[in-house]
Amino acid sequence: MELPTRQISLSFLLVISTLLFSSASNSDEFVQCLTKLSKESAPTVSKLIFTPKNSSYNAALLYSINNLRFTRPTTPKPRVIITPTTESQVQSVIYCAKKTNLEIRIRSGGHSFEGLSYVSYVPFVILDLRNFNQVTPDLRSATAWVGGGVTNGELYYRISQATSDYGFPSGLWGNVGVGGLISGGGYGMMRRKYGLSADQVIDAKLIDVHGKILDRKAMGEDLFWAIRGSGGGSFGVVIAWKVNLVRVPRTVTVFRVYRSLAQNMTNIFYKWQSVAPRFPKELDIRCNGQIFLSENSTRPDKKIMVMNFESLYLGRVDSLLKVMKQQFPELGLVREDCFEVSWIQAMVFFTNLPLETPPEVLLNRTILNRIDFKGRSDFTTKPIPIKGLEGIWDFMFQLPNGTAFLQFTPFGGRMSEIPDTALPFPYRAGYLYMINLYALTDEDEANRLQWVRNIDDYLAPYVTSNPRSAYVNYANLWMGTNNPRGKTSYAQASKWGKRYFKNNFDRLVRIKSKADPDNFFRHEQSIPPISLSLWSDM
Repeated sequence: MELPTRQISLSFLLVISTLLFSSASNSDEFVQCLTKLSKESAPTVSKLIFTPKNSSYNAALLYSINNLRFTRPTTPKPRVIITPTTESQVQSVIYCAKKTNLEIRIRSGGHSFEGLSYVSYVPFVILDLRNFNQVTPDLRSATAWVGGGVTNGELYYRISQATSDYGFPSGLWGNVGVGGLISGGGYGMMRRKYGLSADQVIDAKLIDVHGKILDRKAMGEDLFWAIRGSGGGSFGVVIAWKVNLVRVPRTVTVFRVYRSLAQNMTNIFYKWQSVAPRFPKELDIRCNGQIFLSENSTRPDKKIMVMNFESLYLGRVDSLLKVMKQQFPELGLVREDCFEVSWIQAMVFFTNLPLETPPEVLLNRTILNRIDFKGRSDFTTKPIPIKGLEGIWDFMFQLPNGTAFLQFTPFGGRMSEIPDTALPFPYRAGYLYMINLYALTDEDEANRLQWVRNIDDYLAPYVTSNPRSAYVNYANLWMGTNNPRGKTSYAQASKWGKRYFKNNFDRLVRIKSKADPDNFFRHEQSIPPISLSLWSDM
């Protein structure tokens, strides 16, 4: 069996086969343990537990798997899926998983690039937080408590129902889980004004390895620092976040314009690299590159390379056009390209839905298409030269239209004002933009995975190095993994850990070593504990 995203040896597969064969009794014991501990009636509890014996098991599993690469028959499946509704039920899941030697995968929105919230190669259960979906705004303090299973869309909609004066700087896609997003830092179209999603978190409710419910004061500042950017699944189960709401104008402006190579796209993008991080904080213009087919193409294959420039401006169109004329006239933006809307309608727009769609659509957790893909990320500190950009476009032409995607996310503004040690996320001052690329792998998988490797190699001279940077919310197991069982050395984990967190990785390891020394909360790229006695030798 070939597993291209997880490098697993034959001997390891034999061990896993043995574990899976003997885990049926573990899962039965686990369910019995949960039922025994539950304060609710058995029929009530049974509605929250799904095993392969249940007819609704597959629906519960597939409900929020958003990378279809992990829905294949060869993908390991959980022994049990639990969808708790109360804190005590989460505590019971932790206790029973420890007792029966089953690993926990914690799922919020199910958007992990590598399926880390719902796949494991050792016997495991999924703790699905979908029922922790309450949003409680407090306009007197301009804060809100947000459940660990809430989606961006639910958060945006609930805020908009309470006020038109506040929003939250979370992600673009409405069905992405806020819990996983904040756990990795989280960014959206207001990061240049307000920073990361995690920058606005002021408290949390974490259930730790001992089943204790800890708020910020109880967990301490080190652990509170760690859970806001280290990636999910390392320190416990965050069942709620308390966040600052941020001011938004009653009217904002959005646009989405397309430029092809024939329309001077390369030179426009080259200029964008330098000006986008220096725009006023209220303006964000991100770019998306893709191959289309066009009868107007001069190529035999009729392909064209197109860059989509899409923007949120926290202000009205007249002010935006002045900024663009002064700082980025190359784009050729005109009033007809722009739309003045409410902030909540802009969030519909950035979920890639028609602008006039009623905002209630954001409550639909499964509205967006799911794809089968492999992705990876990089950061830049200097513009890529024209020749380098042309090489990237050449790679895009190698795959069929609509199967490879480039995303460029500019930084600057508030992002440059926050110290790189403020959270585990270290990419602040000096970084121009983040690159995210991915390829659809539903067909011709081997060649498309190789394409990702090839373009990854090509980008090396143009992105950060020593270490080459990556974003933890765009997990990439090709960078390295932990051992599935037993201990993982600091040196082994550093191969991926330093790329995500730079020097902040060391602090994360120290915190993990105190908070969860036996490494109960773990996955392929979770923060590993290191014996405290070894720190003096490092």
